[in-house]
Parts: sequence; C-alpha cells; structure tokens
Amino acid sequence: MLPCPSRARVGGHEIIELTDGWEAAACAPGEHLDAAALTSLNWRPAPATPTAAAVLTGEGAVPWEIPSEQLDGQDWWFRTSFETPEGGGEGASETVLALEGVATVAEVYLNGTLIHERSSMFERSCVDVGGALASSANELAICCRALTPLLEIPRKPRARWRTRVVADGALRFFRTMLLGRAPGFAPGPAVVGPWRPVRLEHRGAFALEELELRPRVAGTDGVLSVRALVRAVGEFAVDRASIELDGGTSGGSASAELEVLGSEIRGELVVGDVALWWPHTHGHPSLYAVRIVVEGSGQTRTIDAGSVGFRSLGGGERLEADGLALSVNGEPIFVRGALWTPPEALGMGGSAYRAAIESQLRALRDGGMNMVRLAGVGLYESGAFHDLCDELGILVWQDFMFANLDYPESDSAFLAVVAAEARQLLGEVGGRPSLVVLCGSSEIAQQIAMMGLDPSLAAGPLFGELLPGLIEESGVDAIYVPSAPWGGDLPFRPDRGIANYYGVGAYLRPLSDARASGVLFAAECLAFANVPEPQALSELSAGGDGAGVNTPAWKGGVPRDVGASWDFDDVRDHYLQELYGFDPMALLAEDEERYLELSRALSGEVMAEVFGEWRRGGSRCGGGLVLTLRDLRPGAGWGILDHQGGAKVAYHHLRRSLLPLAVWSTDEGLSGIDVHVANDGAEAVRARLRVALYSNFELPVEQVERDLELAPHSSWSGGIEALIGRFVDVSWSYRFGPPAQDLVALSLEEVGGAGSGGGGELLSQSFRFPVGRPLVREAPERLGLTAMLAPRGERDWDLRIDSRRFAYCVRVNAPGFSASDDAFSVEPGGGRTIRLTGQEDGSAPAGTLSALNLRGHVPIMSLGQR
Repeated sequence: MLPCPSRARVGGHEIIELTDGWEAAACAPGEHLDAAALTSLNWRPAPATPTAAAVLTGEGAVPWEIPSEQLDGQDWWFRTSFETPEGGGEGASETVLALEGVATVAEVYLNGTLIHERSSMFERSCVDVGGALASSANELAICCRALTPLLEIPRKPRARWRTRVVADGALRFFRTMLLGRAPGFAPGPAVVGPWRPVRLEHRGAFALEELELRPRVAGTDGVLSVRALVRAVGEFAVDRASIELDGGTSGGSASAELEVLGSEIRGELVVGDVALWWPHTHGHPSLYAVRIVVEGSGQTRTIDAGSVGFRSLGGGERLEADGLALSVNGEPIFVRGALWTPPEALGMGGSAYRAAIESQLRALRDGGMNMVRLAGVGLYESGAFHDLCDELGILVWQDFMFANLDYPESDSAFLAVVAAEARQLLGEVGGRPSLVVLCGSSEIAQQIAMMGLDPSLAAGPLFGELLPGLIEESGVDAIYVPSAPWGGDLPFRPDRGIANYYGVGAYLRPLSDARASGVLFAAECLAFANVPEPQALSELSAGGDGAGVNTPAWKGGVPRDVGASWDFDDVRDHYLQELYGFDPMALLAEDEERYLELSRALSGEVMAEVFGEWRRGGSRCGGGLVLTLRDLRPGAGWGILDHQGGAKVAYHHLRRSLLPLAVWSTDEGLSGIDVHVANDGAEAVRARLRVALYSNFELPVEQVERDLELAPHSSWSGGIEALIGRFVDVSWSYRFGPPAQDLVALSLEEVGGAGSGGGGELLSQSFRFPVGRPLVREAPERLGLTAMLAPRGERDWDLRIDSRRFAYCVRVNAPGFSASDDAFSVEPGGGRTIRLTGQEDGSAPAGTLSALNLRGHVPIMSLGQR
C-alpha cells in the first residue's frame, strides 16, 4: 500500500471521483468469500457515498430505526464500474485507487482480483492499480464483512474493565466508530461501507508521499518550516524547488528556495511582520496560501499545499493544577464551544456534505463559540472540515478515536494499526492554526477511576507512550491531554485538571454549583434534552402514532445513560421546577404546549447562567464545551441545533451570553449583584453601561449609567450598588421588607444616538430577576407588545418590537424568514430591532410574536397597517 497524504494536490495529476453507478447488496456472513459469482446477489442502486444505511434509507427506511442486524449482521457488497484513464502528458505515469474511508473490515477487488484488505474504518489507503486495470471498462467491488460474528470470536487480552457505553465490549479490538453502536445516546445507524470518497488518481512526474508544514512565530516574523518527500514516477528527478506564500486578505507574500536532497525537499521561509491567526472571538484568522514549485527533467509541477496560519500557543504547562488555561498569541482565551456530531452518519463526501458541515460550523461561530471538539466516540473529520475551522477562526480539540473501552494496548499488531492511523491524522491536522488540543481518549481515565482500578492504567503504552511519542516526533504544535476528564487524584473531580462537568445537569445540583465545584475546564458539560422547534418535532409523528411527550417516538430521541432509571427529560424537568416553579408532570398533563414552550427556554437560560459564572473576571475557569452541537436524530436531544441543523431556543440564549462583546450579571448573595462586561475582540470599544431597576416589571425605580473604555481583550466588573452609590438590596437578599425591584436590566450601548433606553445602538443586553421570573401570561394590550415591519433591502426587513411592560423570551414566528435574534426579552418602555431575511422574491414577512408572559400572539404589522 502506498502512502496517502490528503492535504495537498499536485498540478497535472488527473483525479477521477468514483461517484456514479454504485450498487449495493447484502448477504449472509461469508456467503461470498471473494468477488466471484456476485451476479447472484440482489443488487440495488446506491448513492455517491454508498453506505449500507444510505442504501436502506433510499429505499424508505428511517435511519435511526434500521435494525443493527441489517448493518453489522450481514456482509455488504458495493460495486461500480469506470473507464481506464487515458493518461497522456510527458513521461511515465501511474494510477492509484484512493480509499478515504471504508467501514470496517473490508476487502477490495478490481476486476475480480483482490487488491487490498483493511481492518480500520479510519484508515486512508492508496493502492497502485496500474497492473490490474483492464484496457477499457473496469469493475471495482468492496466487501464489508459482517461485524457481529467477528465480535463473537474470543480474543485476548481480557478486558480489565467494562463499560455500558456500547452493547458489546469486543468493539475494543476493532477500529470503528462507537456512534451508531451506543444504546443510550446513539444506537444507530452504524456506518458500514465506503463512507468517504473513492477516487482514482492518475499521476505523472512524481508522487507526493509526505508533506509537513510547521509554522511558528518568532518575534514579529512568521517562520514556516517545510519538508516534502516525493517519489519519482519513471525517470523524473527533482532539480530545483521553491516555496511561495500568498497572504490574500491578510496581505503580503513571500518566497524562498528549498533544499533538494534526493527525494526529500526541505527548508524554511520567513515572513516579516506576519499577520497572526486568531480565533474569531479575539481577532482575524489570517491565513497564507502555500505553493511548492518543483522543477526537474524538463517539467515544472506545482503542489497546492493549502493554507497555513501563524500563531503561538500556550496553556498546557500545568494541566493537572490549572486545567486548560489556553492562550493564543500571548492572550488568554476563554474557551466556549461544543462537541461535534457528524452531519450525516450515512456517508460523508461531495458538495452536500461540505455544505452541511459549513452550515453547522458557521452556526457555531455565529453563536459566539470558538472551539469544537471531535470526541473519541466519533470519527476523524475531513480536510474540508479543518479548512473551514482555519478559515472561520474556530479552535479544534481533536480526540484520537478511543472512548471508555479497555483497548488491547499489549497487542503489537493493534498498536501498529493505531500508529498508522495517528500518523495519518497528524499529517492532516499538523501545522493547522486551528488545532490546539490533541486528546488521547474520551473518559478512559474516568472509567478506570470510577471502578476503583489503578489510575496508572490510563497512562499505559497507548496513551502514555505511543500517542504522545508520535506527536512529539511529528512536531505538531498542540497541547496533549491523555484523556478527558484528566487530572487530580480522581480525574472526574472538576476542581483539578480537565473535567466533564454535569453538576448542573445530570447530577441535579443547584446553579450555584457551577461556582462551588471550582471547574477549571469542562471538556464536556451541560447536557440537557433541549426541545427543538415544532417543525423539527413534526418528524416524530410522521408514522401517524403521535409524538406527545412520553410517547415512544418522543422518548426515542431523548438521550439516557444505559441502566439508569431516568433520562435527560427528567433532568430538564428538575430545573423546570427549580427555576420556574412549575410541577412538570402537572403542567404536562394540563397544557403540553405550555410545557414545551417553557422547556425550550429553560435549558438555554441554565446554560447561559453557568457560562456567565465561568466567564466572569474572578473565575479560574478556562472555558467549557457543551454536549453537543447538533442532534443525531429528531427529538429533544443534547444538541443546541436540531438534527437538521436548525437553532433551538437554547442556542439563542447561549449566543447572547457568549458573543465577544457581552454584558451579563452574577448573583453574589448578600454581596448583591455584580455586572460583567467582556470585550474579547481585537479593537478597543467605547460603550455606555446602563443599569435600570424596575418594579412590577414596568415601573422605573433606579437607573445609572457609566461610560467604559474597553481595551482589546479586556473585561470589566463591578457591583450594581457600587454603581448606584447606595444600598438598595438589589438582589433582595436581606429582605427587610417587600422587594423594591423585581427586574434588573443591563445594557451595553454605543455612546450617543437613540437606542433601547435612550442611549446609542444596543450592543448587548441581559436581565436578572431578584424575585423570580415573570411567568404569568398577560393579554397583549396589558403587555403593550407591538411588532412593526420596515423594508431594508430586496430580501431583508427590519422588525421593530416595542413593549410597555417587560416582554419575556419573545419568539418571532415568520414562516420563510430567518431572524437575526430570537427568544430575546424587551426592556419595559424599550424596544429591539431584529433583521428578517427571506426569499429572493422579495415578499414581505407575515407572522406573529409570542412571549412566555404573553397570552396568545401579537401580529407582525407593516407600516401601512399602523
């Protein structure tokens, strides 16, 4: 098998994507031991990325309802035909078959001849097929052997611990994804078949076998070290090589000659006054395009090596003591983000796949988040994914694909497979500015500690030696974490090292636990059964049996820990009673629509409150990653996006609290309420902080303003009573009498102009309720809520929303239009302007507003309807 780098492309090489004409067929395990007599199988059409689940879904199956025996219990055959490339050009050439990913134990046949065998879903293979090609038409066949009978074969060593995350612990011997085989949160579908692109590459002159790009910062310069290994095709010999960098929007370019040492090309390039790469919350993610020009034997070929960014990285020096105290370019970064779920477990390739991952990554970025974690239960993402993270300024926490299981690290053959897998990953992500963390596994150290075993098992040959050794050998600039959680005498204690924090959440702790637990960094946190919008829930009732809460259809979309007597609906219900004061069972029985309306808002408010605790100036917490970004299936899953990628209410609450420029508050008990302002961005901001107190959610009690000069990457905190200049029992903690105020409005506004409360443009706003949330529903005329449209452009409209009394968690319902904000609140006597973006036909929005304290709906009106 040939080396198979995927990050670069050599000019003049012909690439043929094998996307057309796929067929698939299933048979009993071992029924066909080779590619002979396959005509007897029941072949059916397959999509461009022809996994078994994609085939069955195309025939009408519901993906998450496909029985595992149809996927792992059968052999699956896939075949397609193609014409032999004509080649052409100068000199000798070769043709290779590139397999980006096939799950899991597979054989590859070309024209009936076995050309390749593989046992890892994560392996990327390149096979020289020049000698096996026919003169014209060719048939490629791939057999993915049934995994179920392979799991039943006894293997050694015996497991030192067991986990309930998967149904069959024998999966530890196979390099395949746990998503799709985890009963509690991802029971299916399992990925079987060619889940990533299959292509032919016709090469001339030379083949690129290795490429290392290692950027670093030296003072104000950027230094790029490059090493490439090329293998001659025919008589080609490299005479000269050079490297070129183009800064594009970052400005500037540079070039340098490289040293040629036989088949190895190496050297360094210095970029003066380099534009640094930043996470988007803290600056601009500047990138430089890289080209390597190779000359020899009368030919010139250009290697498109993608892009690099220059940044420095710190924060992993004292993981066990300080957690992940991440810094980029010398600036501390408060990390906020989410765990990634693949956009489609059926197959990953082509323009539709790129569009799906781009949509989700943009949603993460626009939600104020700056990190995505690829957890060990999943898979390694594509180069397109990492390109987008570089471009969008999203930090990447990359797990190696190990989770919970006792992997056979004493098996040298297994470790050899892992080493090849790790080297391929490091070749793909190495040198990318977005990559900041490489993590050995998900929850293995925790699994060991919770079972009372020797903690040193978590740092054995695999996670303590092989993986960190390969990272060091590669020169990849990233922080290595052996497992998550990690650190301290017990790795799951949140006040040491890196935690998986579910105190607020599964462990039903009060919101104050977010501070009391002393979380230093949460690699996972805040898992709730987040209720999606009605449109996303409608798929649950597609079978005609209804999808009310507690029906099988509903419960199928709610995650749970295997063996537990509760699920994550129960977790959300606990906080519904704690924060909103409703008995969830009684409310559900009386008014299911109201129950869902409150549940949508509840989890988002809890998440925003916890992140506010962690982000405040006095906190030692370096950040947290929400479990998860997107649901795997319809229903109330962990995602802050639904299974189609649509935003849930929880997303909107989080977004407002996580934006680079934000104002929020924390309850300090007898010490009152503190206000916090953050300016994470690269530009100084002059803003006016306005704090307003109201009684009866309408009547002004007190207002104070303060102009703030916020330097880049800075924050400010202060007590409300210190701002006012006297004691007002703002949090109603002393309770010497009835509360003087029941609403605290915090606004950050531009200085001057006309805004929400008479100031300039509203930059950020948040609210606190010292006495409790306003959940009594009032008539529209009592609330005084109005919505007025004004045209802004061909597709855009401004929606001005005003309210006499406080309007709590206002929802915009305008079918066919997307809103720039949703589930927001409106200050008494104030207003908000929201942008609506619709279809290209220019039609005006029509719809209504709702709010948690509004009875009924308020129509959206145009100026002519006033």
